Amino acid sequence: MWKKVIVFAAVLSVLYACSKVAVTGRSQLSLVSNSEIIPMANKEYTEVLKKGPISTNQEQTQMVKRVGARIQKAVEQYMRDKGASSELSGFAWEFNLIDDPKTVNAWCMPGGKVAFYTGIMPICKDETGVAVVMGHEVAHAIANHGRERMSQSMIAQYGLSTLGAVLGQNPTAGKDLLMQAIGAGTNVGMLKFSREHESEADHIGLIFMAMAGYDPNAAPAFWQRMSGAGGGQEPPEFLSTHPSHGTRVKDLQGWIPEAMKYYKKQ
Repeated sequence: MWKKVIVFAAVLSVLYACSKVAVTGRSQLSLVSNSEIIPMANKEYTEVLKKGPISTNQEQTQMVKRVGARIQKAVEQYMRDKGASSELSGFAWEFNLIDDPKTVNAWCMPGGKVAFYTGIMPICKDETGVAVVMGHEVAHAIANHGRERMSQSMIAQYGLSTLGAVLGQNPTAGKDLLMQAIGAGTNVGMLKFSREHESEADHIGLIFMAMAGYDPNAAPAFWQRMSGAGGGQEPPEFLSTHPSHGTRVKDLQGWIPEAMKYYKKQ
């Protein structure tokens, strides 16, 4: 009898710990709050930048910052229109380009801190290509994918405990869980999100780039370039857990009509 009560209580706890993803409305597990994960993410971001080096290519650096500012403005407008500005509480946006031509990657921390690597810039090709990547990566943060992964890891390793309780048992657990969730501080610095998360970021990112004044029709072409970047070898880290090329392009083409409703060329 008591076992049934405990199981029932556990199920209720999980249900109450669910939230919904902005834009798509998908329910997700949320045992960790942004007020808990964002400070940890900010600290790890600082560590990544210390290891750098930050790119000295002013043209590319300014492009990343310019696109980031426009995507940020679009995200804030979208959330404001949906009455969800509170979801951005604690966000302190930052956009940097790290000088690493061998790393074809980019990522966004919970809280809006973004890093691009110079290795992805030739594939981006131009400002619109940067916007495709920026929209996608920022979408991961807005959809709280890192927070969701961290919550899943907590259940797998510690059961239905709060982050505070976990830290009480193991003071280093918070950083470990964060590292598992967002991959900060690794040589690639990026979470291997599930295919569900990647598809969701494609969808949301398309809307954000359109709102920022970038033509969403450019997205399939970017992913075609990215798909060919491996040169017949293993795909770039950026694509390691992404949907198949055909599936991604088909999905993007299906979402473009929705995104075009938000598009105003700047």
